[in-house]
Amino acid sequence: MADTMKLVKRIAKLAEGKKKLRLMEVCGTHTVAIFRSGIRQVLPENVELVSGPGCPVCVTNDEYIDKAIEYARKKGFVVATFGDMLKVPGTRTSLSAAAAEGANFRVVYSPLDSLTLAKENPRKKIIFLAVGFETTAPTQAATVLAAKAQGIKNLFMLSAQKLVPPALRFLLGDAATKVDGFLLPGHVAVVIGARAFNFLSEEFLVPSAVAGFEADEILTALVSLLEQIDGGRAEVANDYRAVVKAEGNVAAQKILSQVYEVADADWRGIGKIPSSGLRMREEFAAFDIERAEPIELEHAEKKSACRCGEVLRGVINPTECPLFGKACQPLHAIGPCMVSVEGVCAAWFKYGGKNFKW
Repeated sequence: MADTMKLVKRIAKLAEGKKKLRLMEVCGTHTVAIFRSGIRQVLPENVELVSGPGCPVCVTNDEYIDKAIEYARKKGFVVATFGDMLKVPGTRTSLSAAAAEGANFRVVYSPLDSLTLAKENPRKKIIFLAVGFETTAPTQAATVLAAKAQGIKNLFMLSAQKLVPPALRFLLGDAATKVDGFLLPGHVAVVIGARAFNFLSEEFLVPSAVAGFEADEILTALVSLLEQIDGGRAEVANDYRAVVKAEGNVAAQKILSQVYEVADADWRGIGKIPSSGLRMREEFAAFDIERAEPIELEHAEKKSACRCGEVLRGVINPTECPLFGKACQPLHAIGPCMVSVEGVCAAWFKYGGKNFKW
């Protein structure tokens, strides 16, 4: 506790006399940890934490959800997914609503569970919803490699993995997103390495710090950011050295690059970001359901007052959305930011209150 209080006092000292500072925590797990530990309440008035597009479920676009539903409705298909995807809204409905109408979904806890599912159901086509950032993508790639090695031909991936660095580059080019520093995602940095974020300081002169997930680790990273701002410098501080190396997890990177190649990707509420996603290499096309059995979707335009896209870009806070806490609540979510346990709106709803600085 004593060390934590020292960090809080150090932040207050560094922030004294400065303009309003907006620091973005990119990771959804950081958002939840910050709320849970009460960090926002102890920060100076001129230090604001805003949340970024760090929840993979939240940035998965409508079309992907629509495709998953259409595959699950096809005879002989089973779609395997993590549970937090079930309530994410597509253009017309969600996976859970489609399941209630007969679409075939199975909840799994690992991509490797879908491999077991394929073995146990050789006459079914098993599709795993491969959603996530660099943290989970290597496991998905390893599942494909295992299926190929074992000669399993009824397992497929519907891929929608996203890459964090290109998203940060996009945000810095967005005039509406005003950020003075980044609290970088520790889990992602474990895989890709701290130096993968060097462009933030070298090209954009924006301070950043890789953070762990305990309160003192987050506060330490915030001190690093404020010390850089106070000293008029920009660097990538690695404040999660126990698990994050400059080069990252080379073995995981190798597996990932063996199966996937970089491609453009659509982010919900943001649009297409160049080189921000992954696509299976040609030699693994047989495991890519969109190439093995493509489907055509009817064009459907979704109209909603949900402002999740602006929340994900750090342009507004959730309470500025007219639906927040009213029509949109965790049990009856309108937007994906309220669906996922790592969603920004869900965290604000769960941990906010009369004593919170809204």
